[in-house]
Amino acid sequence: MVRINPLPKELSNRPFTVYESRILGVAPKRLRARDVSDGGRLIYLPAGREFAFAERARVLAAATPGAWLSHESAAVLSRLGLPPWLGNGETVHLSKPHELPRVRRTGVTGHRVRVLPGEVTELDGIPVSSPSRTWLDLAHQLPLPYVIAMGDQLIRMPRPRLEGRTEPYANKEGLRLLIRQHPNMKGVEKARLALEDMRVGADSFPETFVRLAMVDARLPEPELQLRLDPDDPWSPSSDLGYRRFRIAVQYDGAPHLTREQQTRDNRRDEAFTGAGWSYFKVNSDDLAEGFAGLIVRIKRAKLPTRGHLRPMPGSNMGRK
Repeated sequence: MVRINPLPKELSNRPFTVYESRILGVAPKRLRARDVSDGGRLIYLPAGREFAFAERARVLAAATPGAWLSHESAAVLSRLGLPPWLGNGETVHLSKPHELPRVRRTGVTGHRVRVLPGEVTELDGIPVSSPSRTWLDLAHQLPLPYVIAMGDQLIRMPRPRLEGRTEPYANKEGLRLLIRQHPNMKGVEKARLALEDMRVGADSFPETFVRLAMVDARLPEPELQLRLDPDDPWSPSSDLGYRRFRIAVQYDGAPHLTREQQTRDNRRDEAFTGAGWSYFKVNSDDLAEGFAGLIVRIKRAKLPTRGHLRPMPGSNMGRK
């Protein structure tokens, strides 16, 4: 029985290119052994394994000189969020500069684009469209509320302990410049419209959708990340609401289902209700109905609509 030498440990648990195998001294005939599968042109896989999206994306980009991860694949890798009908990982989107031929490979959707310096970056060793460019690339295929929601994710302040960064991906002025630099791109007008409705403060797509539903119902624009005590940085906060009318709204998604988070949530809920606020919690069921029930409950709390609202002098109840 012929003994097969093991693959180098750098290649044993992930897809790899033929170039990587050559650098590590793997003989071509070793790649024809039963424990290695052909993954398509210049790509090999350890047999019998399923690979995470990031692993497939990395090796496909490495096997395609001049290409980078883009569009919905870039959104997945950057965790910008996508509608449920996109980002299933069945295909990897790769872009090349418009003067180069489009990528043609099984499992890849190729794009030829005009790209400017700074619009391609690197994430965990994978060349990828910057978050701002990803937003602009996707604007033509996303419904307007999703373009707004993804934009909110670009300009929000990150949580350093959870995300490892301290600055937002972008600001509105930078996005305006990006739009001006690509006047002929599909979706650029939709991106310009979305920019006007983007706000800093939403930590998730559903939080943006709550805000948009409230504004569409002609309620005043809510304050985001509303602290019970605005002068205390440790005070409990809700996702959005109206301080003047003592109304708070909280969207509880999947991260709120852990026991530890539910304990914190209960303390926050009790703080608002104990202080006499009207406090509304919504979830994915409310999202599915467009927050219609929430709007009814807020209006029952005697909050005036925008058409009848007369802000107190010096209040900040208008659109930002």
